[in-house]
Amino acid sequence: MELADEIVINAPRDRVYAALNDPEILKQCIPGCEELIMHSPTELEAKVVLKVGPVKARFTGKVTLDTTNAPGGFSLTGEGSGGPAGFARGGADVTLVEAEPGVTTLSYTAKAEIGGKLAQLGSRLIQGTAKKLSASFFEKFAATFENEAAA
Repeated sequence: MELADEIVINAPRDRVYAALNDPEILKQCIPGCEELIMHSPTELEAKVVLKVGPVKARFTGKVTLDTTNAPGGFSLTGEGSGGPAGFARGGADVTLVEAEPGVTTLSYTAKAEIGGKLAQLGSRLIQGTAKKLSASFFEKFAATFENEAAA
């Protein structure tokens, strides 16, 4: 499964990059996130509860960041297990471009592979859920900066 999207955020690129590396902000924005622990600047561990169609599961996973291109972007890889519900693994490339002063365009491409009961649900349901979850994350993430500006 592949996903790609782009969102405009009303904040400078450096602030967007810093927020994408702030575990407290990420925890608030990741749908179903119960816990997010940053073990090092490039290693995170998460516990997330998700419902995909009739399957609800608690996933535990690890994410590794490659910040070589910071603050213009980064890559991440990760994998998670949802017990009997299955597993997911994949990666993403994120690019941050300051389109104009104080406005950043965030674009990403992601690939994921799933297995177990989740894989039996059908690619259309999985793809739709993945798009909905990513849209939810980025809406909450962008709102973080809007709320900050309003305060």
